[in-house]
Amino acid sequence: MISIDVEEEGLFCGQYARKPSGLKNVAHLRRIEFISKHFGFPLTLLATYPVACDPSCRDVLLSWRNDLRAEIGAHLHPWNTPPLEDMPFLEPVPSDLIPMPLLRAKLGSLTAALQENLGVVPRAFRMGRFDFGEQIASLLPHHGFLVDSSIVPLRREAGGPDRFLAPPDPHWLGYGPEPSTILETPLTMVPVLKLSGQFIHRLAQTLPRRKADLLLTVFRYTTVLGIHPAWYPLASMKWAARLHRQRGGKVLNMFFHSSEIAPGATPQYRTEAAVQRLVKKIGIFLEWLARTGPVHGVTLSELYPAKVVIRK
Repeated sequence: MISIDVEEEGLFCGQYARKPSGLKNVAHLRRIEFISKHFGFPLTLLATYPVACDPSCRDVLLSWRNDLRAEIGAHLHPWNTPPLEDMPFLEPVPSDLIPMPLLRAKLGSLTAALQENLGVVPRAFRMGRFDFGEQIASLLPHHGFLVDSSIVPLRREAGGPDRFLAPPDPHWLGYGPEPSTILETPLTMVPVLKLSGQFIHRLAQTLPRRKADLLLTVFRYTTVLGIHPAWYPLASMKWAARLHRQRGGKVLNMFFHSSEIAPGATPQYRTEAAVQRLVKKIGIFLEWLARTGPVHGVTLSELYPAKVVIRK
């Protein structure tokens, strides 16, 4: 399952502007058409509000859906999705600090833009900055979503929700007294040592907050592997896939941003050569994955009702 955040430029530099600085990166999705044409893997394109409202982006996304079987889902950036209101916090405001009526209205604006401009009723969702708090989780069923992909196991941002010990495979979200109808499909992240995550998390609970955050951050950057090409070298991606398979994993969920395949749209990929290396890495990994299979490509919502074993 390959999920891409299709979003505006100007991110990854500490700024969260209400008006996006550009959307030219979306056209660069053509660089990765080989994923669907050669390997037969459909993409899940999770679009932000500015992308959903832009006519040129609309044409790109619809061509992916109509010609390459891509799914179009929703990606909420609260800082530039209307209604826009001033709050007594610096952007990006954590989703659990946004007043519930305002957060509900923002999610409604995003889903309405996708439906009105692209004819899409989105069923797949990802929260900006992976800020998946309890408020946004509780809103998803009421807006028709079936699948979320906002959780990154073994990763915790200081002050954010604690999803550190989330399972690496699809599972039903559990909030409140009633069972959730939302299927969580986390990004694929695995520890090098199988039980090390539980040990480190327990240890962190005994430490002051700052030291605990530091410990969890160091753990993530030293002994955690993933299959995400902008985050990990090729060898680590293969290692992560092997470990997940060996431990009984059923779903691999690769993620990256549309802006990472456009030269100069992000600080990390400023040049054409850097983007070409990233795209080449994706191709080599998928070639290896198909060769060492079996593997079958699906979109996010095609996992619902899941055709894989899901944790109860």
